[in-house]
Amino acid sequence: MVTSKIIDKLKSEYPNLNNNQLKLIFDLIIKNINTSLISENAVHIRRFGRFSTKNLKEKKSARNPKTGELIYIPTKKKVVFKMSKNLKEIINKKWK
Repeated sequence: MVTSKIIDKLKSEYPNLNNNQLKLIFDLIIKNINTSLISENAVHIRRFGRFSTKNLKEKKSARNPKTGELIYIPTKKKVVFKMSKNLKEIINKKWK
């Protein structure tokens, strides 16, 4: 789902708020999640899940799959999401 669809869905659920207010609220939430992850703090959203960062080690002897050439891959971080038990149950019930 894209941001505009999320805003439209929120607008239908909260008609007293206008689109600009909803977009501002959504942007503030995303900005705060980004800021927390940049400073390596995990973000826990109840009944949804946890976002955190993970450090990936450097690879000194990785291979380019196209050319077979040895390449160096520096250390980097990635964002990891672990869904909550509640979300896992909801998703699994839907697919049964």
